Amino acid sequence: MPTIEGDAAPVDGSDVDGTTGPGDLASRVVNSAAQDIGGFIRAQREAAQVSLRQLSQLAGVSNPYLSQIERGLRKPSAEVLGQIAKGLRLSAEVLYVRAGILEQRPHSAVRDALLADAVLTERQKQVLLDIYDSFCRENESAPPGQAPDTDPGTAALYETDPDEQEK
Repeated sequence: MPTIEGDAAPVDGSDVDGTTGPGDLASRVVNSAAQDIGGFIRAQREAAQVSLRQLSQLAGVSNPYLSQIERGLRKPSAEVLGQIAKGLRLSAEVLYVRAGILEQRPHSAVRDALLADAVLTERQKQVLLDIYDSFCRENESAPPGQAPDTDPGTAALYETDPDEQEK
């Protein structure tokens, strides 16, 4: 088996006796993640009926590099994933989660609607999601039996004047 100069372990990740070691496991995990994100990108591109060449132009990524990503030979950086997401008109967060860069957030109708909105930019979506998440955390930390916004001073800000309702 071929070896790297100065390294006793074979290049394929197996030990000298032919068994596999921890390095091989790490290599398989990285390769699996690369194939997963590549396959997902290819499926999204095909669903959008966009050619590989068109997506490479839209994303500003070279055609050969994009092809290698789709085949699982390369694992793209977060920046490249963001460019591909923009080209596919997907949320970058979706690709980051698939690539293992971000943890998946719990599903909610609000989150799904924000991510699916084609009018908002990626930055706007992220800001709105951050605000939404902060409200959710605030509500979760409210004492049991008390609504998060029961401060009389704050509630008064949102009350309408009965005289105003009649006009």
